[in-house]
Amino acid sequence: MDYKLKSISREGIGEALAKAELYRYLNEPEESESICRDILAVDPNQQLALRMLGLALTDQFLGAVTDRNREAEEVFSRLTDSYERLYYTGLLFERRAKAQLRTGQLPHALLPLFEKALHCFAEAEKIRPAGNDDSILRWNRCVRLIQTPAFAWEEQLASFEAEDTPPS
Repeated sequence: MDYKLKSISREGIGEALAKAELYRYLNEPEESESICRDILAVDPNQQLALRMLGLALTDQFLGAVTDRNREAEEVFSRLTDSYERLYYTGLLFERRAKAQLRTGQLPHALLPLFEKALHCFAEAEKIRPAGNDDSILRWNRCVRLIQTPAFAWEEQLASFEAEDTPPS
């Protein structure tokens, strides 16, 4: 038997989006990803499907080399709204850093990812819609993570210069 993907109808996109969101809430990002891909096959620029696909990809981050960071970044780059493009790209960097942190990666090695996230959130804050403080909430979470004792210890270690030697 020849197995081929089938196309959904344009009329079914709204219902499919609702299902994709539901599967994300049920912590089944692979299901959400599949549905988003079906939607995008019919409407390649469907903004909500692009946003949910990017989120479904980041929901699957394990902090491993197999994480599809570039794919998620490419998906978010296709968002047409500047605020959303910045906000979700920041979220991508934040989720990458947090996934790697869970694997035991040294916090100071993750600081560049958090800094990229903070940069995106700061830029998004400048152009955010009135009453939308999401970029500020994400900024604050990243700052709180960076200010944890584990990061403070790593920051001190990073400031240690190579030519410094222990006292004799």
